[in-house]
Amino acid sequence: MEPRDLLVGIGLALAIEGVLWGAAPGMMRRAVRVMEASPDSALRLSALIALSLGVGIVWAARVVA
Repeated sequence: MEPRDLLVGIGLALAIEGVLWGAAPGMMRRAVRVMEASPDSALRLSALIALSLGVGIVWAARVVA
């Protein structure tokens, strides 16, 4: 993995988040409120699941390509 790949990944994450905030700011505000009300354990579990999925997707993309 090259440093360029990391920059591409960060750029894609920012672009996707920007699209969500730009297209549906009300929905994103509600999502933030739900996160604020959620216990830390639920947020940690969600983060670990997202992390695992992200690593799995990147690994699969690198193996197939």
